[in-house]
Amino acid sequence: MAFGTILFDLDGTLTDPYIGITSGVMYAYRGLGFEVPERDTLRSFIGPPLFDEFTRRGFTEEQAREAVRLYREYYGETGLFENRLIPGAEELLRELKRMGKRVCLATSKPEQFSVRILEHFGLIGYFDFIGAASMDGSRGTKAEVIRYVLDNTGAAPGDCLMVGDRMHDIIGAHEVGVKCAAVMVGFGSREEFEEYGADYICDDLEQTISIIREQCAC
Repeated sequence: MAFGTILFDLDGTLTDPYIGITSGVMYAYRGLGFEVPERDTLRSFIGPPLFDEFTRRGFTEEQAREAVRLYREYYGETGLFENRLIPGAEELLRELKRMGKRVCLATSKPEQFSVRILEHFGLIGYFDFIGAASMDGSRGTKAEVIRYVLDNTGAAPGDCLMVGDRMHDIIGAHEVGVKCAAVMVGFGSREEFEEYGADYICDDLEQTISIIREQCAC
């Protein structure tokens, strides 16, 4: 079956948010009076829901909620613009629209931040639907976001391809019955992609076009 609907992760797939996200996390540590970790040790915050990563690092639920609030305080004003477009992102989106594909966002980043980032980079017009996390945490995991996209677009799981850069994209996609193309442009590794069973592993965004074209030819 050809992929008619392409879902994209945002952080690490279309944009490189390393400075903005890690600065926001450092701001949260500082605001709670905790020792601030070295920036390079905070890469694991890129991808999963923030609350989950703070609790994984030993924060209590109350501390994690406050850390998320502080992070958003910084990120909403400054951090979301400490970002850059990953090479080939706009060209890929443009080509998918030329091919007649439905393009959707599927990110664990809150919707209001996601929309502002897409608008900032001039990408919002390529998207037919914005699937993102809710600020209240009721929709946060990648599987929940993908289900939200499918429910609102009517797309069948077998008609979709999830494009992402971390294990969370693979796990979430497979939980919903969607195939996943993991791209080596963000923060995941080939070993991670192989371990979690990515259906396709791409060296760059351009390779995802080849996968989609091959499916169209089947």
